[in-house]
Amino acid sequence: MENTNVNQTLRPTFYLLKLTFGLVPIVAGLDKFTNLLTNWEQYLSPKMAGMLPLQPHAFMMVVGVIEIVAGVIVLLKPAVGGIIVATWLTLIALTLIFGGHYFDVAVRDLVMAISAYSMTRLAKTVA
Repeated sequence: MENTNVNQTLRPTFYLLKLTFGLVPIVAGLDKFTNLLTNWEQYLSPKMAGMLPLQPHAFMMVVGVIEIVAGVIVLLKPAVGGIIVATWLTLIALTLIFGGHYFDVAVRDLVMAISAYSMTRLAKTVA
């Protein structure tokens, strides 16, 4: 009986996280093609850009496709998609930290990674 009450309490939180970590990567991924929200290339360190086999804009479009796919996976399989999004956000944060810029964004991405991981834990309990 008590487990049912916990599930009923946590279920709305889980679905809010699922929607957030499903839709936000899709929107951010789509924006890699339009740069309406921001110029995503600015977050790419010049050192990293110089090592890429693609132009920075083309690289960001590849990143956009990955983000869209990750968002769709979260919506379909949140336990798997949450791990993908948490890992992706952690890698982005580490890239920003090692690039020496945008520490505020790096911290935000690490907090979001923890939230995405938390969603995966909830998925096993309430989904």
